[in-house]
Amino acid sequence: MFEVPRTAGGHPRLVLGVLGALVLGGAVWAGVATSVAPKSDAALVAERSDAPPRPPVVVVEDLPKLAARLDREAAAGRFMGAVLVAKGDRVLFRQVYGEANYEQDRPLRLDSRFRLASISKQFTAVAILKLQDEGRLSVSDPVCEWIEPCPAAWRDIRIGHLLSHTSGIPDLMARPGWGMRRTTPATLTELTEDSKRFGLQFAPGTKVRYDNAGFNLAAAIVEKASGKPFQTYMRDAFFRPLGMKATGLDLDGGDHGVIMGYANFPGGLAAQPNANTSIVAGAGAVYSTLDDLLVWQRALHRGALLKPASYQQMLADHAPADTPNERGHPRRDWGYGIFSNRLGDQVRPSFQDRQIYHTGSWGGFRNLMLYQPDQDVTVIVLSNNYHLRDQVFLIAQQGMAEALGREFPTALAR
Repeated sequence: MFEVPRTAGGHPRLVLGVLGALVLGGAVWAGVATSVAPKSDAALVAERSDAPPRPPVVVVEDLPKLAARLDREAAAGRFMGAVLVAKGDRVLFRQVYGEANYEQDRPLRLDSRFRLASISKQFTAVAILKLQDEGRLSVSDPVCEWIEPCPAAWRDIRIGHLLSHTSGIPDLMARPGWGMRRTTPATLTELTEDSKRFGLQFAPGTKVRYDNAGFNLAAAIVEKASGKPFQTYMRDAFFRPLGMKATGLDLDGGDHGVIMGYANFPGGLAAQPNANTSIVAGAGAVYSTLDDLLVWQRALHRGALLKPASYQQMLADHAPADTPNERGHPRRDWGYGIFSNRLGDQVRPSFQDRQIYHTGSWGGFRNLMLYQPDQDVTVIVLSNNYHLRDQVFLIAQQGMAEALGREFPTALAR
């Protein structure tokens, strides 16, 4: 047993730690201050001085049902990660559970950096749409206007097809030799050339099939349209202006302060140090923190990043009308780098609020980020355990339901 403060300055209580320390830190507002490694003088000079102020982050546990369940699950070794819930301008919940690195006995912090995996896709989509707002390209442009030489089979593919999983280009994981590609670092140019080698799975726009390769190609288009390396454009256009100082892209396999990812195996919890996110540069390479993501959510959904028409394009359903339902549930809307659906229908007791969302799973991480526009609710669940898919989903729906005043879900709908 060990003692942890319930809130800053609060009374201690005893907590069982099966997976390790529950580290409590915290925040009021949705504020965002992150502790980062010391920077060079050049890096400090480069930082924008006009970003919004970021008050210190502290623990918030104003959702009692969610807090009680997470305490139980973490104490029993069934959850590790970070959770944030905000409604309007108020943070309702911010807490972390478990360790950033079990081998080093280093606990998670409220400002720990997680790999976002496929949550990264919305960042790439917003980059394309911002370039559209600036008149540099259009989502209706043929891909072959931007990628040359271009395979003849790609002549009908538009940039929008890349962002909505409707291009027909086969996903990385659907190709021969995936095992070798998964572990081999690659540049965007190399990934583009790889994609050219394979035929289409279907005519562009006629079907929808989840496709990481399309977002790598979109990132290559961002480079060409902006005249900057992808990671530099993302930093200059979004992360720096928004003050997202703990957010970036891992394309070089560097440390970047990202925590360790894990997976459950028969022998126990196993570290997953070889993420190699270079091969999902436009589809899954962003790392970030709870509160940096809250800043991103607010900027995106409150109109600070895109013109209204481009934002509506992002949220629109681009899947063919005959796309079937999914696993017995109504199908999602396939937006640009983002989905929407009534996810509360997949838990019990159910609730029917429509949520804008994306999942993420890669290299020892399992994540889910939600937004409910009617009441301006954000829920972010980041776990550094790849095998906690069901837990992450249920926790996210519990946070959403309690924030909305709905009945608290206790189980997944099977």
